[in-house]
Amino acid sequence: MAALSRAEEGLLEAAWSALAPPPEYRLLRPVEIGMTLLRGRIGGTGQPFNFGEATLTRAAVALATGEQGFAYLLGRHPRRAELAAVFHALLQREESRDRVEARVIRPVEAAYAAAVSADRAATAATRVDFSTLVRGDG
Repeated sequence: MAALSRAEEGLLEAAWSALAPPPEYRLLRPVEIGMTLLRGRIGGTGQPFNFGEATLTRAAVALATGEQGFAYLLGRHPRRAELAAVFHALLQREESRDRVEARVIRPVEAAYAAAVSADRAATAATRVDFSTLVRGDG
């Protein structure tokens, strides 16, 4: 579900177009856009506090074969949430799992890993090691 929530709409649309024939599904409830409360902890272990709200889109679908899929995405992306929920349901089917993992999950995970690596490299380039500073006592 984490990989599907990170997938760009273009990737999901391309994977959807590649399905032949596309699976039949129905919405269990209309795709909804709402707000969610964001909470944090100072230092990761302190007392929890509310620090704001974020827009959230959620979708729930059921395939004609009975599998159910769900998606929760930050932002306002109804079509993307619907497709992510359908692919979540398809992951539960033995005959479609490998195809979904190859066309959606692996590319998203690879792109995410590359983005995290690039962020870490950019951060490492600005790191200062204070233990190497020499005190100027004259």
